[in-house]
Amino acid sequence: MKKWIVRKPNKENSVRIARETELSSLCADVLAARGFESAEDAVKKFFSDKLFDPFLLKDMTEAAGVINTALENADKICIYGDYDCDGITSTVMLYSYLDCMGADVIYRLPERSEGYGLNPDVVREIAKQDVKLIITVDNGISAIAEAELIYELGMKLVVTDHHQPGEQLPKAEAVVNPHRIDCPSVFKNLCGAGVVLKLIAALEDGDYETALNEYGEIAAIGTVADIVELGGENRFIVSRGLELMGNSERCGINALIRKSGVKLPVTSMSIAFGIAPRINASGRFGSPTLAARLLLTDDEAEAEELCNELDRLNECRKKTENEIIDNICERINNEPEITCSRVIVLSGENWHHGVIGIVAARILERFDKPCFIISIEGDMARGSARAFGNFSVYKALDYCSSVLTRFGGHMGAGGFSLKASDIPEFERLLLQYAKENFDVMPVPDVIADKLIIPSEITVENVEDLKTLQPFGEGNNQPVFAVVGAEIVRIMPLSNGVHTKLQINYGGMPLELLLFRRSPDELFFKRGDKADFMVTMETQVYNGRKSISIIVKDYRKSGMQQSRYFAARDAYEKYKRNEMLPKAYYEKICPDRNQLVPVYKTIAGGKYSIESLYMSVACDDMNYCKLHLCVDIFNELGLVRVNPFTQEISVVENAPRAQLESSGILNDLRNKI
Repeated sequence: MKKWIVRKPNKENSVRIARETELSSLCADVLAARGFESAEDAVKKFFSDKLFDPFLLKDMTEAAGVINTALENADKICIYGDYDCDGITSTVMLYSYLDCMGADVIYRLPERSEGYGLNPDVVREIAKQDVKLIITVDNGISAIAEAELIYELGMKLVVTDHHQPGEQLPKAEAVVNPHRIDCPSVFKNLCGAGVVLKLIAALEDGDYETALNEYGEIAAIGTVADIVELGGENRFIVSRGLELMGNSERCGINALIRKSGVKLPVTSMSIAFGIAPRINASGRFGSPTLAARLLLTDDEAEAEELCNELDRLNECRKKTENEIIDNICERINNEPEITCSRVIVLSGENWHHGVIGIVAARILERFDKPCFIISIEGDMARGSARAFGNFSVYKALDYCSSVLTRFGGHMGAGGFSLKASDIPEFERLLLQYAKENFDVMPVPDVIADKLIIPSEITVENVEDLKTLQPFGEGNNQPVFAVVGAEIVRIMPLSNGVHTKLQINYGGMPLELLLFRRSPDELFFKRGDKADFMVTMETQVYNGRKSISIIVKDYRKSGMQQSRYFAARDAYEKYKRNEMLPKAYYEKICPDRNQLVPVYKTIAGGKYSIESLYMSVACDDMNYCKLHLCVDIFNELGLVRVNPFTQEISVVENAPRAQLESSGILNDLRNKI
């Protein structure tokens, strides 16, 4: 369960924004809730209508000069990228531009097995091809030793990157990176493709038109895929790129649109969930060169063939990902205590390192815990981590650095390598770090831009929210809180895979859609009051425009979330054998009069731990006590609990059990 946060827009700012623009009051409320104070403030920070001078980036003048000299001298140039979508698109953009300019240019994309960034072997390989100038895109800022080798071998280097620089910059003719301390550029959150777009504009004497018209759609794909903030210049790049994709002249992009089932107009979500995963699949399971060739080709038959191969690789990625999830599910079912750890650490033999980051994100989403997934390959192991809130992956890895051979990352994600024999010590250190720094672990949240009232739910208002597109990192689709709605009707969709709800919200009848939730999984019934976090879109059917309301999260009306999270934390501490204040044990120890009705409720329906809590929670039944009731029934063989899904099922014809024989119940009573 996630923590709900409902913002309250500053009404004065909202009125000012609405007055100074043609936006609806609802759209103005969203902007005010997100901290904007006026239309001018919103334009300056969000609605960027231009790109800043590319020469504001430190060393951009030098980079353009060196490249132009190489063009004039017919020096051979090698563009060195990365195997992810940002690295591939960055490479394609610069290679395509220089090729059109008549350059003697090649590109090199590393295979995932070679690792990220330049390495001595690849530098020597490039040197043997008579290359005079290497240009890095989406990497290079940390290639200190490799840069020295480049010059020793008689080549020159231009670095373009967007990752955080270290204390020392690599030796190069130019190091273009918006995160350089001495870089005066206005907008800092560009991805690799965004930096390359600016480099191309610089090579065009600062004119963005050629860069945007020719490469805007590729830059948009790289920007969305790299999950950088979609505000300021990034918003401009993606908006312009999406316009171009609606009528693209690139065979590869059109093939990707068709194969991924993207509907026109293309949106940022279409890129994130349809196009980018297929490009990334080439770097995860094949060769990133496949995706580069697809984006570069002007042959429709070749584009179709390459796109089919990327689609096959993407299906392979999904299959491999699900196989690892199945392995993890089996492990957790055998060791359910894993789910109560402050941090989840899981390892397996030969788990494909191309997907362990995705797996870590899925496990995090399932258990609301920072997650570290490790693939063991012989004597060595590689890992990927994901986290949220104020739990820093980088700081956690730094704390464990004594057993790591390599690591890197930031707040929310990171990668690392270590000896397989050091995995137990790594896990011990990681859990020690979490315990020392977090008595209570962070809780993921879902944020609503405001509590919406029935009169604001109009087609015109919802249509106006499109003004805030493209949605993505740092600019989420607006979310609204619907509080105290009455459940009127619950209907299955797609044979019970999804659910449609009819509700009465302040006298207004509304229909809500819950995807991947069957009616059996819901804890409410007709007449109940419930709260929802929703997104809204307009749709057209038979020429009529209407509102589609999608549920992101839901709960019982009146739920006290602070009480829930405190009790959940107490439960996990108890399961970890950590001492609780003595007064707690009386509050979490159930008696027979509480156990019996809980069992009868379980027997009467289909429940998970959370939906059961929503059904029976009251002043005398907190989450911790309820979960312990279920644990007691499980211990006595009366119910089964799937630790991965948290689903509860009654054991048919179970022998009569004596509560007094429960070790859990006796332990709780002894601690009172």
